This record gives sequence, structure tokens and C-alpha cells, in this order.
Amino acid sequence: MKKTKEISSFFYSQYFAEGLRITIGTIIPVIIFAIFGEFKTGTMISLGALVIGLSDTPGAPRHRKIGMLYCTALCILTIIITSLVNGSLVLMTITIATISFLSSMLAVFNARAATIGTMCVLTMLFNIDNFSTLENEVIYLLYFIIGAIWYLTVSFSIMQVRPYRLAQQELSEAIRHVAEYIRLKANFYKVNTDLEENYIKLIEQQVIINNDQENIRDILFQSKRSIKDTTKEGRYLTLIFNDIVDLFEQSMTTHYDYETIRDKYASSDILDKIRSILLKVTHELDNIGYKINANQAPTPIYAFEEEILILKDSIDKYDAENNSNSIPIKKIIINIRTMVKHLNDIFTYAQFKDADTEKTEIDESKKFIKRDILNWQSFKDNLSLDSTVFRHALRMAIVLSGSYFIFSLTHITEQGLFWILLTILVIIKPGFGLTKERNLQRLLGTIIGGVIGGIILFTIPDPSARFVILVFFFLIAYSLFRVNYIMAVIFMTPYVLIMLSFTGNNTMEMAKLRILDTFIGGSIAFLSSYIIFPNWESLQIKSNIRNLLIANYQYLAQAISLLSKNKLDITEYKLARKEVYIASANMGSTFQRLLTEPKWRQKITKEVNRFVILNHIFSSYSATLITQLRVADVNHFDNSHLKLLYKSLHILEKLIISMESPDTELHFVKAPEIVKFELQEVTTDDSKLITDQLQFLYKITTDIQKVMNDLESKSRELERSKKTINE
Repeated sequence: MKKTKEISSFFYSQYFAEGLRITIGTIIPVIIFAIFGEFKTGTMISLGALVIGLSDTPGAPRHRKIGMLYCTALCILTIIITSLVNGSLVLMTITIATISFLSSMLAVFNARAATIGTMCVLTMLFNIDNFSTLENEVIYLLYFIIGAIWYLTVSFSIMQVRPYRLAQQELSEAIRHVAEYIRLKANFYKVNTDLEENYIKLIEQQVIINNDQENIRDILFQSKRSIKDTTKEGRYLTLIFNDIVDLFEQSMTTHYDYETIRDKYASSDILDKIRSILLKVTHELDNIGYKINANQAPTPIYAFEEEILILKDSIDKYDAENNSNSIPIKKIIINIRTMVKHLNDIFTYAQFKDADTEKTEIDESKKFIKRDILNWQSFKDNLSLDSTVFRHALRMAIVLSGSYFIFSLTHITEQGLFWILLTILVIIKPGFGLTKERNLQRLLGTIIGGVIGGIILFTIPDPSARFVILVFFFLIAYSLFRVNYIMAVIFMTPYVLIMLSFTGNNTMEMAKLRILDTFIGGSIAFLSSYIIFPNWESLQIKSNIRNLLIANYQYLAQAISLLSKNKLDITEYKLARKEVYIASANMGSTFQRLLTEPKWRQKITKEVNRFVILNHIFSSYSATLITQLRVADVNHFDNSHLKLLYKSLHILEKLIISMESPDTELHFVKAPEIVKFELQEVTTDDSKLITDQLQFLYKITTDIQKVMNDLESKSRELERSKKTINE
């Protein structure tokens, strides 16, 4: 049943919609012109549609439109420049180097600009030495413009007709990723779960969730229509998103000393019952995600109240039999109740979608948006070997232009040269690990796809049947590019072979040559990432560590207001929480890439692994503490709580300041000091629980300090290595 839902959900997803949109924009010109016997003309027009379609990445409608228009203008300029130097080996080599460098440097602005830069390089590769006369060059440019205008018309029309569809799809995916996160949290209540391995999985999932949340903020909060539309559809989706973010934080607060809890309750059925309820919460979230994706109103599956009461009775019985007080477990029940409340709120929004519902974060939404301004000062600041983008741009320029120059001297065929350069463009990534991974995926996918394409060409001679298969492969390939790259390549390769069969080429020979070209291009890309201005994560990790320490410091500092019996600024608190998610996701991504580097580069892997886990535990405990402080009676706070809080903050402050350097980008602001304590000592269960949480936070902070000391000693070795590389 779940598999059926997952399959149907894929066909409702943004990935399939994106593949369908690109397929419509690209294939229809081919079909129309093929009917009139102008297959080649239709193909050239489809190239313009394809390039602009690939730049049409998810985001706010305004950003998508501006991005596609910029892409169209820059690609037209690229075609004109390339056309003027075609036929001259030296001028073309210089042009390839220049366009590759400048296009790759666009990544300093944002991910959309980086994609546009890639499309400019792709357009340049399409146009290298393809035509010999000025007339042909002008015709090619005209066909490209027609294709671009056609795709812009398709995309703009869909945005106008279904303005909220992408937001629904992105939100649906985010909800199911949160469900997976809670599923992993539920594994902590299984006695045989490896805690460290489960932490790593949690951190990887948090990276995914952070990307989801940033995408949704971009789509919803940067669209005036989403906030003000009289149909309330945008506001409805925004309210659901807000509750999902709060629910995700609540899932982080169900965090305690799992080893102690396991030891204490392993003989009872309490842990199994907690896990069972959490898994049902994930099923409910999955159901909400599927329904939103299918544009249907979600309805509840489970009635949680009865199960929560049964769990509470089991805890009370355990306490009576063992003469104990299970405060942490009772707090877990409170957290589960809060999670269930967020679920019920979502069902209420669905029931009263047209109600004029208000929520603070909607009005404060602009503060949560990451503004990507085209700041040319940022471009200038990155013109340094210390910049990852600059090193990648240099590598791309050198490898593409050098490969073009060398292979042109060998009189390789235009198709062979194009395929090698295309492979290099697709595989080379800023980091070594990503390049290595993409290289293996591309080569394996091409081999498997080549075999599949060969079988189809041998067994299906009918051109009409082949064309239907071609369209199907094209659709699936572009639906999977952002989901599963190797599967996308597997489908794309037979598509290319079938397309070549319509031009009268010997497709079996072409298949062998394409596999060989892919191998050559992949080998060049891999070696270049190893030799030419390599970007080793082990040399770039310090800034991510400092940013994460600052984010956790500022998040924990929110507790000062609460312990001082002042009102917490909810917007500032949520902004601090958002920064923790972003910094944690960046750190998790960095660690994942570090693991893909050569063994001799992984001198600090053990320490970074420990740091990542400890910071995840720290941020989870900070969330637990702040949630507890928000609901607790202020009369439970005392002097010792503030002192323990400042002890943890002072250690973090010391670590952050020790990592400052002239290149430091993120400015650190200390938390306000409270000199005079006027809180009396209190001894209640809630006060004791807060004390325990603060003591554990202090212990985690000292553990982080120890890991940082170990990390610093090994980092000095890597810094010396970095200086040697730069020199």
C-alpha cells in the first residue's frame, strides 16, 4: 500500500512535473516540424527550449521568470560570441576559457545563478564549430530564440494557471522528510540501535529538511500572492508550513540521555509504546504529505489521545512498582502531545481552508527569507584562491579549454569532442567528493543505458514505436535528474541513441564511441579535481565549525530572557532556530563530502564526526531546554540555572573567539551579561529537571571543547599543508 502511494506521489511530485514541463517544451517542436519533414529544424528549436528549461529550477515565480530571462539573454550573447570565433582554434580556446570561468563564477550569487552559468557553458558547447557560414550561424541563433520563447510561454502559462502547485509539491516532500526524521528518532527507543550510527543518519536527514525549508520559504514568503491572495490558498499552505517547522523542532526536543533511558526502562514495555506512537505520527505525516501532493484535504488516521493515556498509565504503574519518578519520560509525553496538536491544527486548516486565519509568522515572513542580491562586491571578494568558487571556475576554464585545444589537434569528430566536453562540464564539481561520485554515476549509467538502447534498437525497428519510447525515456530522465542521477543517465543514454538512429548514424558504433568519450571525459574531470586547484573539505571545514558554534550559542542564549523572567521574542527565537538548522545542515554536508575524499586527506574525520554528533545533541538539548522553559512556571527558575547557562555560553564564546581570523565572515555578538541574580533557590520536580538539562548541556559543551582542542592540533597540520599547496 505504501509503495503504491509512493509511486502515485512521484507522478504528483515537482520532479515529474518538471520533467513533464521540459518534455512538453522540448518534444513538441520536434513533433510539429517532423510532420512537415523538418526534423532537424525541430531539433535545433528544441535545444533552445531545453537549455532554458534546465535553468527553470524551483523557487518563487518571480525568481524563476527573471532567471529564465537572464538565461535567455546570456545564452544569446554566448552564441553570438562563439559564432564570431568559430573556425579559429586559438580564439575559440581563449573564448571557452573565458566563458567557462565567468559562467562558473556566477555561483557566488546563488544556486539559480550557478545553473544559469552552466547553461551558458552548455550553449557554448552546442555551438562550437557546428556551422561554417554566417547564414547558418544566424539561422541557429534564430531557432534558439524561437525555442527559448516557446519554453518561456509554456512555463509562464503553467505558473499563471497553477500558481501554488510547486509550493504544494515542495511542502509535501518536506513533510515526508520530517516524517523520516521522526522515524529515525523513534529508533533511539530500540535497545539494539547503534546510537552513533543513528545520529549520523539524523544529521543527514536534517540536511535534507533544511534544504526543503529554504525552498519553501523562497516559494511562499517571496510571493505576495501567497500572503494576500483572496482564495487563501497561499495562506493555507503557509500555515501548514509553520506548523511543520514547529513540529520538527518538537521532534528535536524529544531528546534525552538515551543510554540512561534504555538502561532504566529496557525491562518494561514503555520504550516500545513510545516508539509505536512516534511511528504512528510519521504515518500521519506521510498521509498529510501524500494528500497535499494530490491536492486533497488531509484527514486524520489515528486517535492518539487513547494511546497517550495508555502510555501514561504504564509510566505511573512503573513508578509505583519501582518507587521512582520518571520525569524525562513524562516530558516526552508532553512533547508527543504537542506534536499531535500541530497535526490537529493542520487538519483544522484543511477543514476551514477559506477562513481568514492569521498567524504572526506570516506577517513576519520577510525576516525569514534569505535575500540573494546580485552584489558585485561579492564577486570581487571571491577572486582569490581562498574562494572555493574561484578555484572551481579556474579548474573548469583550464580543463575545458585545454581539452578542446588538445583534442582539436587530434582531429577528433565534432560529436566526440562535444561528448567529452559535455561529460567534463557535468562531472566537475567544486569539491573532490562530489566529482568522484558524479563520475562513477555517469560512467555506470552510460554503460547500462547504452546496453538498454542497443537492445531497443535491435528489437524494435518501427520508427513510430521508437519515437514513443524516446519521449518516455526523455520524460523519465528529466524527472529523475534531481532525485537519482544514475537512473537519469540510464534513461538519458538510450534516448540519445534512439535520437541518433533517426539521423541515419550507425547507432551501435555510436554507442561504443559515446561510452568511450564518457570514460575519457570522466577521467579528465576526476584527475583535474585531484590536481588542478583541488578543494579539500578538510581545508575548508573551520569556517563551518565556527558558524555552527555561533548558531548554537545564539540559540541557547535565547534561554537568558526566559530564565530572567522576561518575555521571549518569538520571531527572534525562530530566526535563531532557523540559523541552527542552516548551520547544522552545512556542517553535515561538509562532513559527508569529507568522507568521500582520499584517505590521506581524512586526518580529522574522527574528530569532525564527534564534533558533528555532539553539536547535534547540543542543539537538540537546547531546543528541549527552551521548550521546557517556555511552558514552565517562572517560579521554578533559580540562581543556579542562570549560572549553569552562562558556564556553557562562556565555553562556546571562548571557542568561537579562538577561531576568529582576518577572513572571518560571520560576525559574533555576545549574549548580554546579567550581573545581579535575584532568583531564590527552589526545589521542585520541574526545577530539578531544568537543572539536569543545564548540567547535561554543560557536560556536552565541555566535550565539544575537548574535541575542538584535538581538532585544532590536527588542523594546524592541514593549514601547513594548505599553504604548501597554494605556494
